[in-house]
Amino acid sequence: MHRPDPHSYYDAAQPKARRLRLKLGVDFAAKRIDGEVVLEFGEAVSGPLDLDTKGLEIRAVQVPGHGPIAWVLGEVDAILGQRLRLEVPAGTREVAITYRTGADAMALQWLDPEQTEGKVAPYLFSQCQQIHARTMVPCQDTPIARIAYQAEVTVPEGLTAVMSAGPTGNEATGDGRHSFRFTMPQPIPSYLLALAVGRLESRDLSPRARVWAEPETVAAAAWEFEGVEAMILKAEGLFGPYPWDRYDMLVLPPSFPYGGMENPRMTFLTPTLLAGDRSLVDVVAHELAHSWTGNLVTNASMEHFWLNEGFTVWAERKILRTLHGDDAAALGWAMGQKALEDSLERFKNEPHLTVLRLHLEGIDPDDAFSSIPYEKGARMVAALEHQVGEADFQRFLRDYMDAFRFTSITTEQFCAFVDQKLPGALAAVNAKAYLDEPGIPATAPQFRSAQLDNLTALAESWAAGGRPAPQQIVAWTPAELQVYLQKLPRQLSVADCAWLDEHFQLMGRGNHEILVEWLTLAAAADYEPAFPRIREVLIRVGRMKYLRPLYGALGQHPRTRALAREIFAAASPGYHGLSRRVVASVLEAYPA
Repeated sequence: MHRPDPHSYYDAAQPKARRLRLKLGVDFAAKRIDGEVVLEFGEAVSGPLDLDTKGLEIRAVQVPGHGPIAWVLGEVDAILGQRLRLEVPAGTREVAITYRTGADAMALQWLDPEQTEGKVAPYLFSQCQQIHARTMVPCQDTPIARIAYQAEVTVPEGLTAVMSAGPTGNEATGDGRHSFRFTMPQPIPSYLLALAVGRLESRDLSPRARVWAEPETVAAAAWEFEGVEAMILKAEGLFGPYPWDRYDMLVLPPSFPYGGMENPRMTFLTPTLLAGDRSLVDVVAHELAHSWTGNLVTNASMEHFWLNEGFTVWAERKILRTLHGDDAAALGWAMGQKALEDSLERFKNEPHLTVLRLHLEGIDPDDAFSSIPYEKGARMVAALEHQVGEADFQRFLRDYMDAFRFTSITTEQFCAFVDQKLPGALAAVNAKAYLDEPGIPATAPQFRSAQLDNLTALAESWAAGGRPAPQQIVAWTPAELQVYLQKLPRQLSVADCAWLDEHFQLMGRGNHEILVEWLTLAAAADYEPAFPRIREVLIRVGRMKYLRPLYGALGQHPRTRALAREIFAAASPGYHGLSRRVVASVLEAYPA
């Protein structure tokens, strides 16, 4: 037995599927999917075959032309789920499994009509990263076992299905339902399987880019993301031609637990990006960069997650720099530094989770998720670029993308390739300190600008009475205001909060990065005028990036702790399961 991924029952000595054919029937009444998956191998195989499942009801397993075959589900593991072992007869080229998803499938969130913008139809979306594809389809649920796929999705008439694949047609079935067909010809890791079903409309942004959303938000989304083609062109300048044919986006309901998810051909996005001033489109730059760093070249397991995220954060800021200049990039690095410091504080008692080359045997990767692979990883990539120079690093990037195109790799493979192409560079930047040692290396690159220095100095003068002048406040961009708020003392007085509220008009901000930064300060200060807005945000928004700091700040005072528990009781049914877990862990850490 050779299991290269601690989070999968996949055995590298067994046959590997090369393509899946899916038939999915979406049952909103039962909140289940009735599915059939055919695993294609491309050649005759035989012997035992281990698949990942979690909470699935397996109804039948057969080999076309042969009939039913023997199968058994293993014991339940809280993290991995259950191994589905098949005994495949000689000469098998395909295996067909009929199944039904469980009531609490972590990959699937079912929304009632009132949880959507339109409030007239239900909604379903999937989130398979980190290891949740196995709750939607029995498969080899590891990035190492990349697969192409075809799918046919049947949904109630009047709803639209989209997937991380190219649409190939749709038709009414004659029974009040509608079928949509899709093809993903390129091999992807299973965590990039993605499905959404709802009352959806689309707007074209360029010949190869489109945005989807509910009718109530599609116009705002099209305006917000109008510049996506310019981003694609800048990214192609870094990495080479866009490899996935189309770059479409779907703006989801507010319960989506992430800012974005880089599903190829259909990036999923939180509606909190619709700030009304295009100030949060850097998240799109991040998800777009994943088209190369993560989707084209992928981490072999979640132990090497930094290969996806560190490169992508670095690329996101390169794109922002080419679009908006050095100051914008420096502000981006400053905001990332705050997120990095928060994650280091969260894991101060678990330093093994602050290295880049993780060891996660027996650890749920969702519990290890943080900004560390993103920001610490990006700093290692930046250090390599600074060491060898921008031009040489650009050539290295192209070679890297070409060498590992449509494959999934380990940190060790990456380091061997760097040693081959950029000899001595890893040692020169002390890569071991990034990869295997806790915290941030003392030699990590610093990102400075006069603008950032001025904001930092002004924020640090708060305790001594320093305040921005009215003309400064009017002139600041949203990014400058966010950095200023981030650098203020974490413990303000009620009077301090009243001054900020009055002079910056923070309560009504549409930019959720600014709004949540402000509400976190207000909650920590027990600033009662902010309580209604805190309640409103926490009831409506399920993005984990916002829930963790807000609920954390509410834990500092007796009455805000009571408020937090009251809000969570009301909001939790509308949160994604991942978000519920995050908030529950924060509340459990409150003082007794």
